[in-house]
Amino acid sequence: MARIFTFKGRTVEDLQKLKLTEFSKLIKSRNRRAITRMSSSYKSLILKAEKARKSESPKTVRTHTREAVILPSWVNMKFAVYDGKSFQEMVIAPEMLGHRLGEFVYTVKRVVHSAPGIRATRGSKFLAVK
Repeated sequence: MARIFTFKGRTVEDLQKLKLTEFSKLIKSRNRRAITRMSSSYKSLILKAEKARKSESPKTVRTHTREAVILPSWVNMKFAVYDGKSFQEMVIAPEMLGHRLGEFVYTVKRVVHSAPGIRATRGSKFLAVK
């Protein structure tokens, strides 16, 4: 039996019917403050997402606004969030509601070092030369 996702006792369909002010009462205070004091970039992102949602073919919404709080109307939409170098695509899942876009797109990647160069250390003289 599959579990139905609920957010504070409400299904995603119920959340999508709520107004923005009603949804903001369900999330944490820091994110509620971000919604009530919406920046101009956040407002334009909401308009861009609404336009993409209403279009016939689903479009990816590209944005630099990492601090935007994920809204219920964005569930199952594709976003491309800027990580400082490139745009990373992500699909909004119901579990992401109330979090920020930047939490799911990392700005720093894991460092993977290769083998040491020739004469880099005393021990590297025993390594095979490539």
